[in-house]
Parts: sequence; C-alpha cells; structure tokens
Amino acid sequence: MSTITTPSWAHDTELTPKQFSAISDMVRSWSGINLHVGKMALVKARLNRRLRTLGMRSFGEYVEHVAEDAAGAEKSIMLEALTTHLTHFFREPKHFDFLRETVIPQMLLRHKHDRRIRIWSAGCSSGEEPYSIAMVLQEAAAELAGWDLGILATDLSQKVIDSALDGTYEPHQLRETSARRIHDHFTLSQRHSPCSYRVKAGVRQLVHFCRLNLVDRWPMKGPFDAIFCRNVMIYFDKPTQQRLIERFSEILCPGGVLFLGHAESLAGVRHRFEYLAPAVYQRSLN
Repeated sequence: MSTITTPSWAHDTELTPKQFSAISDMVRSWSGINLHVGKMALVKARLNRRLRTLGMRSFGEYVEHVAEDAAGAEKSIMLEALTTHLTHFFREPKHFDFLRETVIPQMLLRHKHDRRIRIWSAGCSSGEEPYSIAMVLQEAAAELAGWDLGILATDLSQKVIDSALDGTYEPHQLRETSARRIHDHFTLSQRHSPCSYRVKAGVRQLVHFCRLNLVDRWPMKGPFDAIFCRNVMIYFDKPTQQRLIERFSEILCPGGVLFLGHAESLAGVRHRFEYLAPAVYQRSLN
C-alpha cells in the first residue's frame, strides 16, 4: 500500500532565540512594536503559516528573505501576521459617555466661531472605534447641526483598513451596542453572512481611513480636539511611548483630550497632560 509522505518543511519549524531576536529587532525598527521574549511562541505560531506558504524550511531562511525584500512586500505581510486586531463597537463604553457628556461640550465652546471639530482614532483596527465616535457625534445632532465634523482613522494594517472601509460587521462585534444604536446606525446586510450589519452611509461619511505607521512621519498637521489611541501603546517600549506622547501633545489643540486604553497610563512618561478620568488626559492650555 502506498503512502503519502508530508515534507518536513510542512510541519511547524523551530524558532531559535537568535532568529526570534532578529525578527524582534526588525519589527521594532519598522513599527515600534516591542516583541519581548514572552511573545516567542506567538511569533513562531503565526509565522510558521507564512513559512509553509513560501515553502521555506527554516526561520533563518525567512529572516534572510525579509531582510533582502527591497520592495517591502514581505515586511508588510510579516507585520500583518504579528499584529492583533481584536475589538468591538463601544469597547470601554465609559470613554464614549465621557466624550458625549464632557468633551463635546468643551469642543462646542472652543469652536463656537469656526464650528469645526477634528478627532483622530490612532490604531483604529477594523473601524469599530472611529465609527463609534461618529455615532456619538451624530447623536449630538442638535448641538452640532451645520458643523464641520471629521474623524481621521489610521492603522498600520492595510487589510483592516480595507475591512473598515467596507463597514460590515458580524453580530458579536456589536455586543456592547444598544438596540437603539443598532436601529439608528446600522442596516441589515448579507454582504458577508446572512445576518451581518453595515454602518449607515451617514456615519461612514464622517470617517476618513488611511494607513499610517505611528513611528513614521505624520502627513497631517492637525490640530485635533481629541485623540483615541487605546490599547496600542502597550505594544511599544518606553522610549517609543515617550516619543509618541510628545507627538500627540504637539498635534492636539490646547485643552485637547487623549484617550488611552484602561490597561495603559502615562506613568513613567514625561508629558503635558492633566488626568481627567480613568485613561483620559487633557493637554495643558499653554
């Protein structure tokens, strides 16, 4: 009886500490993401799939392939594989309550003459956060009628940006969204499954998506009234966090508000922010 033999490279390939260090150094250099040794198993699991796709027999071969990739295509694929994009609408809901009850009234006073508001979702993943912000702005329609509203949404991954632009989501991604908000801001869709939901056009039109690496040059000049950068800084080392907070301070208007994830804080970072609420900080007025 004949048998089919699976080639050795089709099985999980071992990742040595030296190879992991090389991958970690490349990722930190390109994106600022800090892959500490505790992430070694994750890196091995996620990149083994890529090795199988390329027919490579070792991580050493893959490291050479990425390093020699002048066009940067493989670099993007590797970063995509190693980046986590788990989120849902109105995640950490108290932030959205604070935006509605405290930040929007401040912006109404600040911009009563130019009637212009700009918010940045930095690390927007597949769009749930910026669309949640847009829904809160729409719900303040009486106060903001006729205002120029804009939300910039950026992420390192073009794949999740493309998904966000489509604006279609599964029910579990709306698990913290009230029935009223689902009724007001979504339409039933069969674009991806028999029971998916698509963000209505009026909400989608408030958000501009584009790819951006936070450690690269920022093409936008601001100023922004609020920045949401939640559950992003936990992936960076302290020097990268310091530079990022300094840059956020520079691009926020005086009195502008920075939202971080609840697992994050400004502890150990020099800054010009005042604490307002859990994981919410306001730039000083001078």
